[in-house]
Amino acid sequence: MTFQFSTRHREHSHIPPGAGRPYFIEKGLGDRAHLFNDVFTVYAGGEQTENTFNFFTCEGPKGEVIPAHSHADTYEVFFVTDGAVRLFVEDTEGEQHERLLTSGDFGFVPKNCPHAYRIERHHSKIVGVAAGPGGTFERFFENLGTPTDAIGLPSVPFVPEPHKFGTVPQQYDVTFLPDHQWRSLG
Repeated sequence: MTFQFSTRHREHSHIPPGAGRPYFIEKGLGDRAHLFNDVFTVYAGGEQTENTFNFFTCEGPKGEVIPAHSHADTYEVFFVTDGAVRLFVEDTEGEQHERLLTSGDFGFVPKNCPHAYRIERHHSKIVGVAAGPGGTFERFFENLGTPTDAIGLPSVPFVPEPHKFGTVPQQYDVTFLPDHQWRSLG
């Protein structure tokens, strides 16, 4: 059994609106948002963890590279549970790293490091955790994308309106790097 809560983010949520309360969420029933071809599901965020970390999943089809970006105050981990995801990271000295992560593999991205990823196989799934002194960014997905109650991938890609790229990312410690080049991509 899963309870429904009302939060400042959503009228109906499986996530309680505050910290200090145990809860359980059935598979896939966290707060979901569609962004491009992917579905992001948040299971715990800043409100539940006193802004110490978030826990979310990203599921998607094989696709294009997610735009390069960085987080000034947030560390991010990528744990692949299904499929394959190629992670691109540039360290603070400018050295670029690229790794194909498959089921069971883990990638760590320190704060201030440009990074991007590309889902390499259909039905891939990433478990993400982000933490840092700046708080958490889990509400980025639904504010740049669109909240959904649907289970599964979007039937039509959700492309945000251009003006959202100028406002939403900064609120959630996300800086897009449109001119960033990955040497391995040519």
